[in-house]
Amino acid sequence: MAGRIRDEDIAEVREKARIDDVVSGYVTLRNAGGGSMKGLCPFHDEKSASFHVTPSRGFFHCFGCGEGGDVINFLMKIDGLSFTEAVERLADKTGIQLRREEGDVPQGPRGPARGRLIEAHRLAAEFYVDQLTTPDALAARQFLGSRGFDQDAAATFGVGYAPRDGEILFRHLRQKGFSPDELVTSGLIGQGRSHYDRFRGRLLWPIREASGEVIGFGARRLYDDDRIEAKYLNTPESPIYKKSHVLYGLDLARKEIGRSSQAVIVEGYTDVMACHLAGVGTAVATCGTAFGDDHARVLRRFMGDHGELRGEVIFTFDGDAAGQKAALRAFGGDQNFVSQTYVAVEPSGMDPCDLRLEKGDEAVRELISGRTPLYRFVLGNVLTRYDLDRADGRVDALREAAGLVSSVRDKSKVEAFTRELASSIGIDPDEARAEVRRAAARAARGGGRDQGRLAQQQRPGSQQSGQQPGQGSGPGHASGQQPGGSASAAPEAPPVPNLRDPRFALERETLKLVLQHPAAVANAARDVTVHDFTHPTYAGVWQAVAASGGPAAGAADAGWTSRLRDRITDPLAMAVLSALAVEPVLSPREPDTAYVVQHVNKLLELTAARRIADVKSRLQRTSPQQDPVEYNRMFQELMALEQRRRTLREGALGG
Repeated sequence: MAGRIRDEDIAEVREKARIDDVVSGYVTLRNAGGGSMKGLCPFHDEKSASFHVTPSRGFFHCFGCGEGGDVINFLMKIDGLSFTEAVERLADKTGIQLRREEGDVPQGPRGPARGRLIEAHRLAAEFYVDQLTTPDALAARQFLGSRGFDQDAAATFGVGYAPRDGEILFRHLRQKGFSPDELVTSGLIGQGRSHYDRFRGRLLWPIREASGEVIGFGARRLYDDDRIEAKYLNTPESPIYKKSHVLYGLDLARKEIGRSSQAVIVEGYTDVMACHLAGVGTAVATCGTAFGDDHARVLRRFMGDHGELRGEVIFTFDGDAAGQKAALRAFGGDQNFVSQTYVAVEPSGMDPCDLRLEKGDEAVRELISGRTPLYRFVLGNVLTRYDLDRADGRVDALREAAGLVSSVRDKSKVEAFTRELASSIGIDPDEARAEVRRAAARAARGGGRDQGRLAQQQRPGSQQSGQQPGQGSGPGHASGQQPGGSASAAPEAPPVPNLRDPRFALERETLKLVLQHPAAVANAARDVTVHDFTHPTYAGVWQAVAASGGPAAGAADAGWTSRLRDRITDPLAMAVLSALAVEPVLSPREPDTAYVVQHVNKLLELTAARRIADVKSRLQRTSPQQDPVEYNRMFQELMALEQRRRTLREGALGG
């Protein structure tokens, strides 16, 4: 065994291996000020950038999960390396010659070192590239040509060819000093009665980590007599290759993904090549598996996909049934991203490679720029299966689409999706809301359709605090047994957010002021509407207030609160109104007009902020070139909203 690495060499590695350079191979870092950089933590799933790197001190720390240390610790954690392996890899990158002290270091049994597996793949990739120029690789070169890729394109992506001889790579790597155990563990070589090359007679794409190290291959069938009928073969799982964590093309795309906060997810190796050659440098693809949660986590780190910086994720699908199924699956994982998700589908069903071949590079760029919000695409596919000119068709379409809408885990989006659904079918929004609530209830009981089951899988819990079992969230949803029916006759209401959630603190406090100090609130609340209340129960209480003449009606009416309660049919809203009527307000003194005005302005400012976010979102999805009138209209609306928010903020601050 080799002796331990000298302490002086380890110190030199720590000094010369810049931690920001190393971490940037796994995470997109941005300046956080004060000599620090930050990004999304690679060690736990998060929605905000808690991961900080300080290059001047050579340290990283995540304030979310607590992981931290120096550049060696980072590599050990991220790639599962031993201390010695991490030092050796950093020494290779920085050109440091390591020296070892006398004596052996006892080690337990272990498999081939990661560095050996990486080196075997590097040599294999070079070997395959060389083989692509041989006479035996004519079919491989012809295939590339038929897909619109020349020699330069093949060289850019490292495309190679595996000879039909079943042991040629095995013999080549054995001559380079690799043991059979190392080669089998790497996945390059299989073992039956003897050792054999895993890839034979196929066109090969090297699959690289973001750092550029080859860790596997994707291989396409070329010959009719290939005994393996699968069109594509991929490297099996190995110590260095985990298909659920690997994205083809990420090594080429990661810088552009970080710069633009955009990622384009295509379905194959040739589609990645076509996109990059056409100028879409953010394209990546999965390797022999569907796009999943782990892929999303990898992309988010390089996009910097968090609450402070949102980008866009664009999926491309074929226009056939399989593509629609893939879109539904992607919709199920939509909440993995903070960024807006889109889908780009060519009307005739061509993938990016075919599109580039037939119509050129510009057509590929137009395909991506013409993307559609993912939820709209999925809903559109559902609605096209029904005749919306018939009443029964609209009913069936509403039922299926409502299940899809209710499956969205981010409940803040459900209301917007519901309104869009109502508009698309041509029904009253209240009817759509009721069906979405019923779909959510069916999913919670496990009795919904496919979309209902998807909702159940995504929902973190069947019921949240703030709603009692059997209680509804609006008029007409009282619990208990109905006259002439059983206790199970009434549909279960969907779970609603916790009434004590800090997001709704202003709404709660405003209603307390309305109920307890109506005279002080009357003038200040003239502009308040039900749309200023995002919690359905608080909105129901305000509706009762508005229907009773508003706060002014209660200024001289001692029994006003009781009469308000009588107008409410929802048991939860009734209970909440009673609580708000006696719960102390947060003001340390008797609320005066100035306090009320400032408080109400804060509530209205939040509404303005939500409207601004909505307009910004629509503005982002609108092309100023394709629809300049609508784009300019929304821009003017945004300016007016920003002015209103500034005015409200000044009022809230007492200006």
